[in-house]
Amino acid sequence: MTGHEQKSGIVRTLIDNSFLLIAGAVTALIWANMASPITTESATSQLDSSVPPETSYTRFVDFDLTSLWSDDEEDHGSDENRAVNSAEATEEAGQNEQESHASHHGLTIHFVINDILMALFFAIAAKEVWESLLPGGALSNPRKAATPLLATVGGIAGPALIYIIGCYFTGTQDIFGKGWAVPCATDIAFSYLIARMIFGVGHPAIAFLLLLAIADDAAGLMILAVFYPQAPLQFWWFLLTAGAMVLAFSLRRAKVHSHWVYLLGPGILCWYSFYQANIHAALGLVPIIPLLPHAHTDLGMFAKAEKNREDTLNEFEHFWKTPVEFFLGLFGLANAGVVMSSLGTGTWLVLGGLLLGKPLGITAMTLFAEKVLKLQKPAGMDYRHVVTLGMVAGIGFTVALFVSVAAFTVAGSVQDSVKMGALLSFAAAPLAILIAKILGVRPEPRARVDPPAETEAG
Repeated sequence: MTGHEQKSGIVRTLIDNSFLLIAGAVTALIWANMASPITTESATSQLDSSVPPETSYTRFVDFDLTSLWSDDEEDHGSDENRAVNSAEATEEAGQNEQESHASHHGLTIHFVINDILMALFFAIAAKEVWESLLPGGALSNPRKAATPLLATVGGIAGPALIYIIGCYFTGTQDIFGKGWAVPCATDIAFSYLIARMIFGVGHPAIAFLLLLAIADDAAGLMILAVFYPQAPLQFWWFLLTAGAMVLAFSLRRAKVHSHWVYLLGPGILCWYSFYQANIHAALGLVPIIPLLPHAHTDLGMFAKAEKNREDTLNEFEHFWKTPVEFFLGLFGLANAGVVMSSLGTGTWLVLGGLLLGKPLGITAMTLFAEKVLKLQKPAGMDYRHVVTLGMVAGIGFTVALFVSVAAFTVAGSVQDSVKMGALLSFAAAPLAILIAKILGVRPEPRARVDPPAETEAG
């Protein structure tokens, strides 16, 4: 192997394992903790103490891109006016969070990343969920999937319950109560990476975890749509959603292959309908994903043979997979910028849900499935693996960070403390490794054979 090929292989490995997301998050943390407030003395005197001061980091995140081509001089006022207006806008938003987001967010960097670019991330997540339902997919056989699916229920209910109980005992239901879904997420990429280190590539616990994480993703998409609307729902915009889906189905019937046609036609219409309906626009591409021409069967997430498939749905993923990794880096940069002093009640509530609720919920529901419902765990797995796997699933990070912003829409100490919990969920990785060592769980590498590829469906 040449030096260039080795270097390319290292870069590819870093990209595929979401290290761009980590780099963006770390950069944001450093930037936010080093940035000094941008306020004049007169403006500072008018700032409410509950309003976070403007810094170079917050100015970057909240930068309105329309100002690049706007000729309105009022949009480029003095630093003093900008600071006062920022404080007033934030305070007003805090008093009226349910006001229509369409009227005041502007085309900010934060909006472009979280609502537009992240739509492609959730589309790829939806693709994995959809394919898992196809023949051969992890969710296609109810009998085989029953135990992991029940474990998923425990992995959602456990963290939510721990979080809600924590709110009750700390008397913070009014402040943090709506963040109950933040610790329910499992980050597929990072949990898969850690699980491979602990169990080995071919261990049945890997498949168990992936199935659990896929089902968790599906639940997370529904939770975001149902429980975290950006404002009161405008139901009539769902007519446009239905129209976009009919258009995608018609294109499929007409045997249109290029994913660009689906993305730029039905995709944009569907995204816009979600945006106007006040459902989080990042979910806007999800409804059209099952309507893209796709293969009859699923070969499994991370299966090498998937790369050789050329149906429209896989074409979409192959084209956007690497760009989405860069978008995730931008997502980390735009959302992980919290000051270290933000550690607080929200942080411990989220960590309690992820580091206690996840393993407890997953283990309890697996036990219930086996002892009460007489279902079976995969061969080769015992409760040492289940407990360890439960802790691995406690890595929430990406989706947990996203839900933090969806649940607490106003920037400030509350949002930051919850975000910090999502970021610190990486602590689940060393804890899982420690638990595995204590319980005597060792990697068991096995050869993996990918099933043969199938033809695509119309």
